[in-house]
Amino acid sequence: MDAQQHIEVRVVSSDDDMQGAFAVRHDVFIVEQSVPEELERDEADDSAVHVVASEGPTVIGTARLTREGEARIGRVAVLPAWRRRGIAGLLLAALEAEARRLGIAETSLHAQTYVQALYERHGYAVTGPAFVEAGIDHVPMSKRLG
Repeated sequence: MDAQQHIEVRVVSSDDDMQGAFAVRHDVFIVEQSVPEELERDEADDSAVHVVASEGPTVIGTARLTREGEARIGRVAVLPAWRRRGIAGLLLAALEAEARRLGIAETSLHAQTYVQALYERHGYAVTGPAFVEAGIDHVPMSKRLG
């Protein structure tokens, strides 16, 4: 059975979707990765394009696209039970499609180093040295959108 068969990915357009996105981010970043709560949510959430992946009514993954200076994908989070099933790739594809629709030619992101290969498989390339953000090793990456 296709692991993505019953997964819907959409741009957030309701309060329920946004609350689902925040719940996934809380579970992944604050609970699992010990990111301080005051760092996880920020003012960029108000103007970002958010996407969610859901199975039925349950949000299982999320990501956002911000446009302060450069177009940056961030807060990519998938619940542990749903990892390694292509959900992050679906979220990336949805945000890249939205970026193209908005006329954006390139997106960047700060990849946690343990998932750098995931982003490389989706066409992202390292653009600078590794660094630590919120106590987690990251590497800057970008991708030209075709």
